[in-house]
Amino acid sequence: MIKASIVSIGNELLSGETVNTNATHLCAELLAIGIPVVSTYAIGDQIDPIVRALERACTDADIVLATGGLGPTDDDLTRQALAQFLGVELQLRDELLEKIQRFFAGRALSMPERNKIQAYIPAGARALANIGTAPGIVAEVKGKILFALPGVPMEMKRMFSESVAPELKRQAGGQAVVVRKLRCFGAGESTIAEMLGNMMQRGRNPLINCTATSGVITLHIVASAPNEPRAEQMAQKDEQTLRSLLAELVFGMGEQTLAEVVGEELTRQGKTVALAESCTAGLLAKLLTDIPGASEYFTHGWITYSDEAKTNELGVPALLVEQYGAVSEQVAESMARGARKKARTDFAIGITGIAGPSGGSEQKPVGLVYISVDSGTGCETKGCFFTHDRGFTRLRAAQTALNMLRLKLNI
Repeated sequence: MIKASIVSIGNELLSGETVNTNATHLCAELLAIGIPVVSTYAIGDQIDPIVRALERACTDADIVLATGGLGPTDDDLTRQALAQFLGVELQLRDELLEKIQRFFAGRALSMPERNKIQAYIPAGARALANIGTAPGIVAEVKGKILFALPGVPMEMKRMFSESVAPELKRQAGGQAVVVRKLRCFGAGESTIAEMLGNMMQRGRNPLINCTATSGVITLHIVASAPNEPRAEQMAQKDEQTLRSLLAELVFGMGEQTLAEVVGEELTRQGKTVALAESCTAGLLAKLLTDIPGASEYFTHGWITYSDEAKTNELGVPALLVEQYGAVSEQVAESMARGARKKARTDFAIGITGIAGPSGGSEQKPVGLVYISVDSGTGCETKGCFFTHDRGFTRLRAAQTALNMLRLKLNI
């Protein structure tokens, strides 16, 4: 199977000034063609490091795409590094120089002398047309194909689409990579890895990768095959196996969020929900109402941050707060029951906790949250402890509440 490596060139990528969106874009485009990216390198504007990166990339893969460093300034050194890597001299191409001159003339400008360097490319290489002044470069060495593309995202994307992608599709010869994503919640990475056993073993095809973001675990099923139908078949088989192993931990596919899945199921079942939030301060309501059509199922929301608000708005007994504290299982349940009663909904969620960074105690530390989901069949309450910062605690509490509601809906 043909594989690719990406070399991103520019000091700005190493200083934190610029996010490397070019590499992200190319990874996705190459995968769509059926060519997996096996490595990426970010290199500053120096010839020797660029040459070493090209050497490593050619060791890794059959196709190398370099972006950046094709401009006219002194720090644009990709063409010189590429020539050194290939063991050839730079050559002036008159037709490229004329095109650059016409570019400036069309804007009623004279071409700065330094732009002449953009008309030089390594001997034996080919130029790729660009909407800007910097032509791309394509060269072959020892059976490997190297493409040098501009660093300006708009120019790079168009050059890849028009000049590089068609050639790479021919090179791929129909090979395919199919990626499916399973979204999970309710267990950590290590727990899920143990449940999957050797399915996450490196070198396996399909390859199972795992990423974690704020408690959501995404399993990437990456199936590679000589053709797309075979890759789809392999990915589907692994998806079925993962679903069987992980059962209710799996809540969605692709980029689905917990809020989307819960909202769709509430709509399908014709059910409604109300919220009573304290430490999350409306975050759960935001997650639900970020989804178009939320008015079908979301009716009421209360942010009862103070003890008085819990009592006055939701009917939480003051004695209950005094006896057990505002952050307690009993108060979370009372908040949920009060919200469902006032809103007359099928479900209601109550959340109370200590988001921090202050306000905790030895008995009730920062990060302690109680979440209660009330329905016609009873009230389920869960005590959680989140060990990160304020924002993380609030988000995880909201997501955990959504997941509890999801399980009540039998998704």
